[in-house]
Amino acid sequence: MGEPTTLAVDVDGGVARVRLDRPASANAMNRPMWFELRDAVRVLDADPSVRVLVVSGNGKHFCAGIDLEMLGELRGAAGDDSRGHGADELRRTILDLQDCLTAVERCRKPVIAAVHGACVGAGLDLAVACDLRYASADARFVLKEVDMGLAADVGVLQRLPRIVGEGVAREMAYTCRPVSGTEAAALRLVNEVLDDPATLETRVGELARELAAKSPLALRGTKHAITYARDHTIADGLEQIATWNSGQLLSADLDEALAAFAEKRPGSYRD
Repeated sequence: MGEPTTLAVDVDGGVARVRLDRPASANAMNRPMWFELRDAVRVLDADPSVRVLVVSGNGKHFCAGIDLEMLGELRGAAGDDSRGHGADELRRTILDLQDCLTAVERCRKPVIAAVHGACVGAGLDLAVACDLRYASADARFVLKEVDMGLAADVGVLQRLPRIVGEGVAREMAYTCRPVSGTEAAALRLVNEVLDDPATLETRVGELARELAAKSPLALRGTKHAITYARDHTIADGLEQIATWNSGQLLSADLDEALAAFAEKRPGSYRD
């Protein structure tokens, strides 16, 4: 991965901070940001020293959605003289953009979204691909695509109903109304709402460090099991976790967790 131009990434104490970094454009996702986000998550996922990722936005907003210039480019890509060829190229591009956000869900490590200000369109797609979401009271979640004459196509219509329920997801999608940080907590779209962005930053930092101190293997197995169970039957999920634990249960992390409990001290786990 080359040095990103649209993200600010730093790692400290097992926690990787991935900040969308186009504040002058309210962190609207232009073409480089989509692919730099996927590349960054892949690199951090492969880095054993990274145990938790935090995704946030620099400036006044989390993310204002897809960059309008990029949206125009997508329309242009579909304008081939052959309508079928243009549609095929656009479909390929949409699938690639979907994969950029699925990379966040696919990451083996917990990913926390810290949302302040606008979280619109593609920004909401990104937030719901994360494991946990925390927001400041000034956050505004908007599923905006219908008002733009579009159906959202990079993940929110598939993931949001699993988080807030189908009825709430349909209402948000059909009306495109803003949902405040406070309402988002009531709808269980976010795990917690904090008073302001500074308090949000502190709270998420504390949580990330708490998770980074836990067994990486246990967190990876738990994340994978929950995501797998979401998309399969209960019987399939039970089979999956039995197979997983048959290979992972008797690990050094289990020995350390038991020793730490007996000795009344924090555990110390290898990366």
